[in-house]
Amino acid sequence: MLGFSETIAKSTTRNDTSAVQAAHTRPTPRIGGLAIVLGLVVASLIVFLSDTVSTHIALMLSALPVFVVGLAEDLGRLVSPRNRLLAAAASGALFVLLMGQWIPRTDIPVLDLAMLWTPFAISLSLFLSVGISHAFNLIDGLNGLAATTAVGVSLALALIAHQAGLLEHRNFLFILSAATVGFLVFNFPFGKIFLGDAGACVLGHLLVWASISILWNAPSVTPLAVLLIFFWPIADTIMAILRRYSAGKPITQPDRLHFHQLAMRAVEIVLLGRHNRKLANPLATILTLPFVILPMIAGVFFAYDPSKAAIACVCFGVTFFVTYKVGMWLAPKLRRSYRPPSKGAVGIAQAD
Repeated sequence: MLGFSETIAKSTTRNDTSAVQAAHTRPTPRIGGLAIVLGLVVASLIVFLSDTVSTHIALMLSALPVFVVGLAEDLGRLVSPRNRLLAAAASGALFVLLMGQWIPRTDIPVLDLAMLWTPFAISLSLFLSVGISHAFNLIDGLNGLAATTAVGVSLALALIAHQAGLLEHRNFLFILSAATVGFLVFNFPFGKIFLGDAGACVLGHLLVWASISILWNAPSVTPLAVLLIFFWPIADTIMAILRRYSAGKPITQPDRLHFHQLAMRAVEIVLLGRHNRKLANPLATILTLPFVILPMIAGVFFAYDPSKAAIACVCFGVTFFVTYKVGMWLAPKLRRSYRPPSKGAVGIAQAD
């Protein structure tokens, strides 16, 4: 698979390394999503032959639109952001059609009154699922970050599903996490293969609709705990929308100001020096992961306590906002204080 993916990377006409948001310096295959989906299909067939897995099969079938469109983008077809969002919406609508499930409540009193009207509840479910699916694509900017986030979300939801007695959901989430770990072996630390749009958006789609199905089947689980579990991709996406809107730019226009990108440049400037992107990339992932994992842990602990989950959401939201703003304030100061080594020093270092 790795050899095949390298051939694809060389044959495609796209040049990802020149993209404004690029965090890598060499052309890299973007078909990690294909590997994950193939693993899930094989596992699905094995499980299907041994048990009844309606939710499992519905999740896999519903992912087809977003997977096909994402894979076309990864293979160089350059699908527009609008069409990728429409594909995610189509996948969400397909799951609703197959399973008849959507977000049943939010544990936000005023909003829950509106959720009593089914068309509004379904529309909100599709809107949030499209946003979260795309959010996983937005955080896919460092080696291992999106995939590790997906593994964390899978395991956190699996624990909640186990507590609620939803064994089919638990088993699917364990399989999804195992398939993603298999991809991580080649993605972290040095990025031999990337998730691509197909991988990131499919992971987001499967995880968000698995969580919606858990909420549908386990009324005692608070949606605010699920919000904590998905906190990082949601917070990063909201910040990106606000940042671009305030700058008068289209919200779909990529930039280099995501939290993880600031972390990587800080590692380059403060710890390693410039031109050490190969090491700065995975190191920035390691430094970012505590911010990603802690809300998930809180979500598992407060799965049945809406009040504490709400307080945790506010606390993590404030922490994210303040940390990001401090990072944006420090970034130009770090750039000005950085002094690159002289040519002579570089020559001595290379000779050594």
